Amino acid sequence: MKHLFTSTAITAALTLCAAGPGSAQEVITANVIDGYPARAMWVQEFTNFFIPEVDKKLAETGNYQMEWRESYGGTVVKPGGVLEGIELGLGDIGIVTTIFHSSKLPSQAIAAVTPFVASDAPAVARAVDEIAREFPAMQAEFDEQNQVYLATGVVLDTYQLFSKDEISALSDLEGTKIAGAGMNLRYVEGIPGAAGVRGGLTDFYNMVQTGLVDSAMLWPEAAATFKMAEVAPYMLMADLGAVNSKTLTANKDYWNSLPEEVQTAIKEVSIAYRDHLATLAMEKAAESRDAFVAAGGTLVPMSIEARTEWANSMPDIAAEWAADLDTRGSDGSAMLRAYLGKLNGAGFTGLRDWTAGLPE
Repeated sequence: MKHLFTSTAITAALTLCAAGPGSAQEVITANVIDGYPARAMWVQEFTNFFIPEVDKKLAETGNYQMEWRESYGGTVVKPGGVLEGIELGLGDIGIVTTIFHSSKLPSQAIAAVTPFVASDAPAVARAVDEIAREFPAMQAEFDEQNQVYLATGVVLDTYQLFSKDEISALSDLEGTKIAGAGMNLRYVEGIPGAAGVRGGLTDFYNMVQTGLVDSAMLWPEAAATFKMAEVAPYMLMADLGAVNSKTLTANKDYWNSLPEEVQTAIKEVSIAYRDHLATLAMEKAAESRDAFVAAGGTLVPMSIEARTEWANSMPDIAAEWAADLDTRGSDGSAMLRAYLGKLNGAGFTGLRDWTAGLPE
């Protein structure tokens, strides 16, 4: 039953129309979905960057024309529903928020299990994407969900902590409730009395406002977009690190129905979209910090000593993650070493050696 909608998507995908006298141009429909609203940065850039770039490439030969049908903000799926929506054929191309799917997409947590290493979105995006192409296990996880992996998306420069009351030391977090999503909930496990509370980006404002939590982990651009300064006016500059949280995928049946020229254009633009998003994330980070202050927020530096203390307080989430993948036959230990090696080669060394707990 899970492929109930697939035939409908394929049928709608390929139609013919006349492009002009004496010529025929194949028109291909692409239904694009995301549960987040159109104002979310990665959604905006799919509309403003990805689509025009694919159209431009296809216009070089004039053989194919895309008809883009975009559905965002819960019209087809909720934020956590893109993976299943693409699997079922509710959409042809989607932006999967991978932090919602740790059991189905465990290897996607590779950056999340290595905090305090790199607050550089382009470096993390390239490293994760290269790992996905070098280690078959990462793409195989999407294949099992009837999807084709296209590219990694890093839309944040670094997680920071946004709070109702000023926090400057790790001890200030003791006994507090901290909102997060996915693996970053584990970042607070070593802080005495602290409790991580699961939520989504669109929930954090209300969670802080109503007192359900005292603070939330998110990034400056998202904090500005969702007006967090109104309820959490203090940004602790913890620089927890950039994390891959988006993956661009296509329904496998839809993908296999596409002409090779269209597949090539989409694959090439997917890489360009990866780099474009990551670069934009860094640009918007600085603007967003200024916007946070302009909205009444206060930036609170966290010392290197306090950040190192936080890193060392965490359980060895990287070794646990790698061991889990090892038992699945996915060679998580090699994947982790390769990923951190790529970042080290790009000039990023973590405050904690996340390979120390791996088997020799």
